[in-house]
Amino acid sequence: MALAKYSRVDGRKSSSYCSTATIVVFVAFCLVGIWMFMSSSVVPVQNSELSSQETTNEVKPTVPKSVSKQFDDTSGDLPEGATREDATGMPHKESENTDEDNMTENLVVERKNENTESQNSAEENQEENRANESSDEKTKSENELKMVDEDDGNGNGKDGETNAREGESNSETGEAENEGGEMNKNLQTELEESSGENRSESAEGEKNYEEEETADKTKSIDKEAISTEEKNDQNQDKHSEQSAVKNSVESQENSQASNEMLPAGAQSEILTESTTQNGAWSTQAVESQNEKKSQHSSISSEKNGHHWKVCKSTAGPDYIPCLDNWQVIRKLPSTKHYEHRERHCPAEAPTCLVPLPEGYKRSVKWPKSRDKIWYYNVPHTKLAEVKGHQNWVKVNGEYLTFPGGGTQFKNGALHYIDFIQDSVPEIAWGKRSHVILDVGCGVASFGGYLLERDVLAMSFAPKDEHEAQVQFALERGIPAILSVMGTKRLPFPSSVFDLVHCARCRVPWHIEGGKLLLELNRVLRPGGYFVWSATPVYQKLPEDVGIWQEMSRLTKSMCWDLVVIKKDRLNAVGAAIYRKPTSNECYNKRSRNIPPLCEESDDPNAAWNVPLQACMHKVPVDSERGSLWPAQWPERLEQPPYWLNSQVGVYGKAAQEDFTADYNHWKTVVSQSYLNGMGINWSSVRNVMDMKAVYGGFAAALKDLKVWVMNVVPIDSSDTLPIIYERGLFGIYHDWCESFNTYPRTYDVLHADHLFSTTKKRCKLVTVIAEVDRILRPEGKLIVRDNGETISEVESLAKSLQWEIRMIYSKDNEGLLCVRKTFWRPTEEETIKSSII
Repeated sequence: MALAKYSRVDGRKSSSYCSTATIVVFVAFCLVGIWMFMSSSVVPVQNSELSSQETTNEVKPTVPKSVSKQFDDTSGDLPEGATREDATGMPHKESENTDEDNMTENLVVERKNENTESQNSAEENQEENRANESSDEKTKSENELKMVDEDDGNGNGKDGETNAREGESNSETGEAENEGGEMNKNLQTELEESSGENRSESAEGEKNYEEEETADKTKSIDKEAISTEEKNDQNQDKHSEQSAVKNSVESQENSQASNEMLPAGAQSEILTESTTQNGAWSTQAVESQNEKKSQHSSISSEKNGHHWKVCKSTAGPDYIPCLDNWQVIRKLPSTKHYEHRERHCPAEAPTCLVPLPEGYKRSVKWPKSRDKIWYYNVPHTKLAEVKGHQNWVKVNGEYLTFPGGGTQFKNGALHYIDFIQDSVPEIAWGKRSHVILDVGCGVASFGGYLLERDVLAMSFAPKDEHEAQVQFALERGIPAILSVMGTKRLPFPSSVFDLVHCARCRVPWHIEGGKLLLELNRVLRPGGYFVWSATPVYQKLPEDVGIWQEMSRLTKSMCWDLVVIKKDRLNAVGAAIYRKPTSNECYNKRSRNIPPLCEESDDPNAAWNVPLQACMHKVPVDSERGSLWPAQWPERLEQPPYWLNSQVGVYGKAAQEDFTADYNHWKTVVSQSYLNGMGINWSSVRNVMDMKAVYGGFAAALKDLKVWVMNVVPIDSSDTLPIIYERGLFGIYHDWCESFNTYPRTYDVLHADHLFSTTKKRCKLVTVIAEVDRILRPEGKLIVRDNGETISEVESLAKSLQWEIRMIYSKDNEGLLCVRKTFWRPTEEETIKSSII
């Protein structure tokens, strides 16, 4: 066609045709050469996208719907199709790095993102050239693309080299850990074999989609650019706190890593140029990139189902929706009974994200965190000013330090703990007394040091003028919740705590018929101890004497036995230790029914938003729960409770058989999957929550790790919380359509086993995920087991939050998902009117 065209225009003879054709062909080949040279920087991006698509097909196969099976994966091993992914959905072929290595990886991604921008510019130029090329040139370019794709399919492509080099680079740092072990190697082999089979089967069909592949190329690159820019935004937020010296060193390492990861040629020239200094001026690339980030972030959020905003409230980074509802608190008729410290949830649960404190960084690891935390993670000094002389907390440079003292144990908690056991040896810390309740815990040093005695303390205090006391406890890695002795029952079953402790807890036990002390009587086991260390025990001031007399009359009428009153001379304090009766004999012999016994219809286990009453429940008898003391720790962990007899268990078997099967199931899953195949560095994990605990099997399976687990039994699930306490664990009732009574950023791992599919029937899933984001620490993990539909919804919301998809698997309409929260926060704000003072 070209020859005929030029023949008609020039009117030359055939002898000149060859020379003209030669010139045209020469120019055409020059254009092709230039186009091929420029497109060399684009092909790896396309291959990466194709690889991602292939992996997605492998990871999430289309499966028919079926009935959910709780024990479907009895082997606990990850199935063949399981894989771990990064933030862009790409599978990891190397074992996960430690958290320290991830910082290096993220810096490498930042450098790679700069080159992605250059790749996008090259793509725009090549689109212009493509419009002027002949059909022959297009055919040649398609053949060239096909050759590169086939090379990548054989494992020799540039993406494969990049993955290998990433692994080598991480190994050289000396910080990487093979968290997956042999299991991960097997998974990698299975994935590679599966990937190879898929590529072989599709080789014959490559020719049919070559034209579609070329047409979709631009779309694929745009998607990749959006993903990398979002990732870049996360990393910039994450590393904004690094010092200038450290940034300089990491920048040099980054340049070397980038040269290894990216292809030679045009991109190497871009890398060389990127090392130059910009002086006092910003660059057009930076200005344009920032604008595109903002636009892409908005587009990405909307695409994945929700447009996130930052919560704007008076509490700021410490916002707790159900405790900061000032719209309701202002209208309370009275605060006499601490009604303003109780839960008042907003009519609609918020769907915004709580901001991070300025300067926030990853928490100090346990056990160092017991003694010090980062100041900027909990930037409150009032408690240090008020209680510093009692060794609660002190400010020490960039740290808040905890000497281990308290109001009643200025010279250290361990001495005080030993003083209690010396007073009543039968308490037997860590054997007979393993699960206790600490009322008005302060910064929870008592509970923190009891861990050395193998005792698990449920510590609680209100969100009051003792600024951030519970937040200090959780940041230290010590179990604690926000709660108050007010007008409602505590969210625990009856007869579950081995011991209750109050050290100057500021609770008026003796008033209004002893209503508050009677609530402690409800949750204390028959035969359990109440340790009261307060000024009325050892001081003779008129007020203290009056309180002591009232307490003496009340405890006697409750049939509590005053075992001992003893003074701690080192701390100049004293303690009165009482014991709850183990039978109803004393109740029946009382001359006056004060306080009265509760009605037979009153369920002592009903504890969610139930008003307090000034009455006592009878002591369980015969083979009822609470009639016998549990086995000593740790034997009680594995033994089915004696009172599980003829009941049918949650999973349909006899209750004791159900209990054992559940425990065996979780031991297998945790040991073979969670510890080795989820990409979680458990040495960095301290605070864990099982959002839908049944028998506590998941927590029991983690007993050998240095973690503690808050077992949550949803109010719409079977009430198995007494079983959890009976085996020496602890937990709480909760409604996941409302916010949990904890500060933001307090848990390292959240575990949700078939929770979201049931909860979303009562409230929006997005509100539950917003709450998950609130209580999960940056870099914390969420593990979800649920039906396939719910897994897809959670995955979509996680991506909209710019979380990293670590692993996803689906089979027979059952799915498993592991994601990691990032430091990303949106820039747009949403004012929460109910939380503004």
